[in-house]
Amino acid sequence: METKTYPHGDLAWWQHDRFGMFIHWGVYSVPARGEWVRTIEKIPQETYDRYIEYFHPDQFDPKGWARLARAAGMKYVVFTAKHHDGFCMWDSKFTDYKADRDYVREVLDAFRAEGLRTGLYYSLLDWHHPLYRIDDNHPLRDGGFDEQNRGRDQHRYCQYMRDQVTELLTQYGPIDIIWFDFTFPRPNGKCAQDWEAEELLALVRRLNPSILIDDRLGLPGAGDFKSPEQYVPDHGMRDEDGRLLPWEGCQTFSGSWGYHRDESTWKTPEQLITMLIQHVARGGNLLLNVGPDARGRIDRRAQTALGAIAEWMAEHSASIYGCTVAPEEFPEPKDCLYTWNPDTRRLYLHILGHPTKFIHLPRLNGKVRFARFLHDWSEVRIVPPPAAHSSMTPVCPPDTLGLLLPPVPVRATIPVIELCLEG
Repeated sequence: METKTYPHGDLAWWQHDRFGMFIHWGVYSVPARGEWVRTIEKIPQETYDRYIEYFHPDQFDPKGWARLARAAGMKYVVFTAKHHDGFCMWDSKFTDYKADRDYVREVLDAFRAEGLRTGLYYSLLDWHHPLYRIDDNHPLRDGGFDEQNRGRDQHRYCQYMRDQVTELLTQYGPIDIIWFDFTFPRPNGKCAQDWEAEELLALVRRLNPSILIDDRLGLPGAGDFKSPEQYVPDHGMRDEDGRLLPWEGCQTFSGSWGYHRDESTWKTPEQLITMLIQHVARGGNLLLNVGPDARGRIDRRAQTALGAIAEWMAEHSASIYGCTVAPEEFPEPKDCLYTWNPDTRRLYLHILGHPTKFIHLPRLNGKVRFARFLHDWSEVRIVPPPAAHSSMTPVCPPDTLGLLLPPVPVRATIPVIELCLEG
């Protein structure tokens, strides 16, 4: 059976920019136990709705969020217009289950003012809507499906989704990405037909032909990019013939997407910078998530980490923007990652573990005209492969290029050496 061919959006800017901010924020920041709190704890609707009374963030500062993102080197944002709880963060005319101010507009305006491209996340799931058919992700799943789904009309719910998506794509200026989440085609789950995904996709493409769409509608080949979550594919995302596909890893600072006060598995700045490099080195983008609290503040731990990323990106962004996986002819040395800019023919060596004295680069001897650290543009001396083993030099294959490293690691969190190739 042939896979249907779908039109696609404009990937050029996205594959160049590589790094974006995801924002999960809504009523779930009040209980502060993550964005899935309602279904994990099976909270009744009337109990959950009491949180709305206390969702009036007094320190909401989208301009501050945008400045943090821009300083960290992020080039686009994806903001949650509606998450699985069904609560809308904009002034939709199709529901009263919405915030008392238009957060979508304020966030998009702030990020555009900082020169970032904009995207919106829209959940296909909706645990509030009375027409949405209960499934095994729903807070009411234990009450049985057949009885509770009497009178629920998934087709009319799908029209509701299309109406809201039309609002978002026609009333808020140019939207560069729309992120739908998610399909789960299992017993008591939902597949593309349950979303009327073909109709939804056609609507989006008609309203904005160049927009980028993720791959979670359940239509193989329809998305512009793959969206691995909370892991980094070892070899990027590839098709059956091994060809690299566009992909974007969505990742968190800690274990939760929405604000979780007591969650403690926060990644270090070094881990986060390494993760960014890993994504680009395998041909992907990184969409790094923040979950503001109920007062509208980005968690201080995330702010500290973003500051560290900003410091590193200020000196090393050349190894991220416009870069991708290195040609196979250049195998990575141990404890290192390459990124490659095909336009400038620069190969970037990211040193994850500082070796003693030398670092040896297979198959690069005679192919590099100059090497320098990115953080200060200081020369890194190239040494030819030794003629023979001695007490001061190792044995290397003749095609191996040697670099003489400083005895003490340089001050960068992850040092990067720029290799200017011949030709």
